[in-house]
Amino acid sequence: MGPSSASEPHVVVLATRNAGKIKELHALLAPLGLSVQGLDAYPEIGEIPETGATFLENARIKARAVCRATGRISLADDSGLCVDALSGAPGVYSARFSGENATDDANNAKLLAAMALVPERDRTCRFVSVVVAASPDDRELVAEGTWEGRVAAEPAGGGGFGYDPLFFDPQAGKTAAELTPAEKNGRSHRGKALAALVEKWRTGWTEVAAGEG
Repeated sequence: MGPSSASEPHVVVLATRNAGKIKELHALLAPLGLSVQGLDAYPEIGEIPETGATFLENARIKARAVCRATGRISLADDSGLCVDALSGAPGVYSARFSGENATDDANNAKLLAAMALVPERDRTCRFVSVVVAASPDDRELVAEGTWEGRVAAEPAGGGGFGYDPLFFDPQAGKTAAELTPAEKNGRSHRGKALAALVEKWRTGWTEVAAGEG
């Protein structure tokens, strides 16, 4: 199964307290027979500053910090919405697009306002997810997934979280918030990244390069 903790070899700690993300990741990692925990199981671990300039840097920062704190394989996802008409924003700032204490509703409202005058043909966007798994013996896996879509003119759907009500998938003909969890996992950026990570799990672990943070 790759690198593991000696005490609990099948435990993976997810570097998040986001209930929606934990639920998605749990379903996606189930095929590996892993026991998944979120950071709620480790209240002693405080907030981990996301100081990276890219999704990869932020995912790596979080995965390594949680791995050091728990001594277990840790998995971190950094993801966001990249809108072409906004030069790739909100990007790595997706979670705090409307400020440090941002809510999903506030972020969506700011996005709608920013896109108010953008015509349909220019509303292209994509969700991007980079996943890093870090092991206690200084190995890691990296995988990435993208999900192409468009920014909807108004929110639709009651499922999902984040920008899901505004992310319209032309192939599905629905927003991400209108998809069932199974449909979303089969199409989403995070689903694609996790599927790639699962493929690498047994053979793709690599030594962390000397000097990396």
